[in-house]
Amino acid sequence: MAEHLASIFGTEKDRVNCPFYFKIGACRHGDRCSRLHNRPTISPTLLLSNMYQRPDMITPGVDAQGQPIDPHKIQEHFEDFYEDIFEELCKFGEIESLNVCDNLADHMIGNVYVQFKEEDHAAAALQALQGRFYNGRPIIADFSPVTDFREATCRQFEENNCNRGGYCNFMHVKLIGRDLRRKLFGRYRGYRVSRSRSRSLSPPRHHRRDNDRRERDYRDRDHRGSRDRYDRYDRERDRDNGRRRHGSPRRSRSPSAREGSEERRARIEQWNREREEKQ
Repeated sequence: MAEHLASIFGTEKDRVNCPFYFKIGACRHGDRCSRLHNRPTISPTLLLSNMYQRPDMITPGVDAQGQPIDPHKIQEHFEDFYEDIFEELCKFGEIESLNVCDNLADHMIGNVYVQFKEEDHAAAALQALQGRFYNGRPIIADFSPVTDFREATCRQFEENNCNRGGYCNFMHVKLIGRDLRRKLFGRYRGYRVSRSRSRSLSPPRHHRRDNDRRERDYRDRDHRGSRDRYDRYDRERDRDNGRRRHGSPRRSRSPSAREGSEERRARIEQWNREREEKQ
């Protein structure tokens, strides 16, 4: 029986645990979900909920005044945000991946997932983000159960044929340009851009000239603006002590080898059994 429960944990056959929360760290039903959301007490991945505010929030491709926005301007706005977040979070440790959702549903819009190489790095980042602001809005950060983004992303979206659009319940990850990815992740030893990945991240041909200009700008860029943006909103904490805050994370020493999905499922199943026995 225990083996059967462990084998179906996090799948649609699991009638106890929410498969969407297990796979993508978010659920459209939220706290009203009929299944359990097993929130991790430690994880290498953080979820910064609804953090990215896209310039076409109301209608894709159109600004608040109803005027069309140049797609290149939207991408430029996104990459500026991505670089800001990366530079701030990499202070706490090596970043393995940083993914921003392009979904439109309330529980996923603007979600930022950052996966660190070590769980201790994620715990330090979570503690440092408590009570902070970005662009005038409080940062809502939590540990996320997502450790394998291949299971969380929409394969149809990657193939440009998802018929659910922005309201798909799997991640539509917004991509950055190859040059920016090399600049940010290239600082880590052993990093390489694979040939297939490079093609998927390459900008459209008619934008390459602009991206060459942007790459020169990146090399000469002063990150003072990014620091000012954080510092300005951090000063608002004294005036907003009544805002929602999350508890400090429980620090834990990272194991020498990260547990696999089967071990994680078995451990959570054991927690469920112990909870049922106590009841």
